[in-house]
Amino acid sequence: MKNGLSRGEMENAIRHAIIKFEQEFMGRGPTDVRAFIIHDIILIRLKGVLTPAERQLAKSDDGIGMVKQMRQNLIAQGREQLCRDILEITGAETTGLFTDIDTSIGERVIVFSCAQDLESHFR
Repeated sequence: MKNGLSRGEMENAIRHAIIKFEQEFMGRGPTDVRAFIIHDIILIRLKGVLTPAERQLAKSDDGIGMVKQMRQNLIAQGREQLCRDILEITGAETTGLFTDIDTSIGERVIVFSCAQDLESHFR
């Protein structure tokens, strides 16, 4: 396994990489981030991700669409860096990156699919 990290250490390293990405690309970090390795999937749940301006926009249907679209565009721009971070931490190539945001509760989910089963390294 990459760097001999335990499951908890790897999930924590992923968590920190996501926080850094959010701070650099979004201008602020989330209030809470959790990362989970589930076989060949990395699931990340972020709470408190909306900026004050995004919270204002999210009060209308058009604004919700704008926030979601902007967030999708930023992830697309940062995709290469995020996938590089995951490879560096886990030793696994990412085969997919999926994300969505719930503007009513200010939570975002990011899912990476990986080319190998990461969980098998911890047994």
